[in-house]
Amino acid sequence: MRAFAKSKGMTLLLVTVIVFVSFWSANPNYVSWDNLRGIMYSMSLTGTITCGMACLMMSGAIDLASGAEGMMGGVIIAYLLRGGLAWPVALIIALLCGCCFGLINAFFSNVLNFMPFIATIAMSSVYQGIAGAVTTNRPIMITNQAFWALGNANIWIFPLPFVIMIALLLIYGALISSTKFGRQMLYCGGNRMAARLAGLNCKKITTIMFVNNGAIAVLGGSVLASRMHNGSMSAVIGAEMDGMTAAIIGGVSFLGGGSSGMAALFIGILMLNCFKNGLLIIKLDAYWQIVANGGLLIIALIVDFIREKRRLAALLRSALR
Repeated sequence: MRAFAKSKGMTLLLVTVIVFVSFWSANPNYVSWDNLRGIMYSMSLTGTITCGMACLMMSGAIDLASGAEGMMGGVIIAYLLRGGLAWPVALIIALLCGCCFGLINAFFSNVLNFMPFIATIAMSSVYQGIAGAVTTNRPIMITNQAFWALGNANIWIFPLPFVIMIALLLIYGALISSTKFGRQMLYCGGNRMAARLAGLNCKKITTIMFVNNGAIAVLGGSVLASRMHNGSMSAVIGAEMDGMTAAIIGGVSFLGGGSSGMAALFIGILMLNCFKNGLLIIKLDAYWQIVANGGLLIIALIVDFIREKRRLAALLRSALR
């Protein structure tokens, strides 16, 4: 706690409190229980996508098809459930499809040496086209009521999707801070050339994280499909931008590596969703909401650029001593 109090996590927390209080002052309904539950539901999707996205960014890659992969997850599981499969089997198949999405991205990035950024944007278009062909631009309704519980049940006062997100943050937090693989992942993201010279197989590590990201994106899309009772080609699209924004706010560098830990990542997710919900609660015009969300991403990128510049300067000073 003492280390957290001195870290940028505390700064993030203070900014989040300011955002929260500002919107509360503008509209007292902001703190109503229904609205707080709405924030938790939106956090659950953003947070799930962010878990996979942040770990991939820490390893030095990025997947801008995460939203489309999540959308495909919802469509796949809706299609399988309509065919009569039990929902746990359908979910496992959907997650395996997510792993395949990650493998495709890893192939383009690590075998063909395409820039992950470009390859994944292209794959996002491919997935949206496939989903449009499968659904004919109409939601696939889910009538399996047992599956509905995944997105609508509660554990005490918390929605189950929110609890799933917290569990993922704890699992990945333990992976990064307490395992050899987690440290290797950070080394590859921080300085790929030095990591290779140290004997690390960075391509193998990023392949694992691409596969992980695909599976996590599909999990997020499946939970949303459960909550909405349908698989739709419009669901989850764009969530990768929210995931990237939350990750950068939480201390993950867009250029690879860097992490303030899962506590800071959680605060980044919380701040982003408090901000987006606040824009809705004050009834800001939809176009200006888009401007505000884009502005928040730009600010996050500027802060990340300054943070990375300072880190490199510190490394240079240390090397010259």
